[in-house]
Amino acid sequence: MADSTPDGDAWLVVIDPQVIFASPESDWGSPTFASIVPRVHALAREFAGRVVVTRFVAPTSPQGSWADYYTRWPFARVEESDSLYAVVPELASLAAGAHVVTEPTFGKWGAALREIVGATPRLVVTGVSTDCCVIATALAAADAGARVTVVSDACAGSTPDDHAAALRVMSLFEPQITLTTTAELLA
Repeated sequence: MADSTPDGDAWLVVIDPQVIFASPESDWGSPTFASIVPRVHALAREFAGRVVVTRFVAPTSPQGSWADYYTRWPFARVEESDSLYAVVPELASLAAGAHVVTEPTFGKWGAALREIVGATPRLVVTGVSTDCCVIATALAAADAGARVTVVSDACAGSTPDDHAAALRVMSLFEPQITLTTTAELLA
């Protein structure tokens, strides 16, 4: 593996590979999600035993700005078990063999993820949406002292332009956050 995992101690974190973000019929669906699936599988094979899949779900009782959010997006106000929040079939086997962290927040860096990966881990981040949950997770983890590598071609944004903008913002946080591609990481 490349420099982001010199000691083999890195964790692959696959952010929110769920129907709600992948389906073209969803208001939150990424138009490029399908293109990242083979790369996520390739990365997961390299990180066998050190994979975390995250899931976004609606809170039971939204508070503060989340109440406003779900007023704007009422379709997403469903139970955690709803098919919208299921991991996509193409990655379901990955989730079945991984640690799973479910949170009602964009960012997944919190107590549940830290319990699995440690307080200041090396994280290799993929998933959706680059411009929402990926960036929120990467920034919070880096701010807490994690070393974060974002695999740019294994992330999908809400639009190609928003994906590029999020990558640009995260590139400003080197050396805490670095960007790479699947090929570079697996070389």
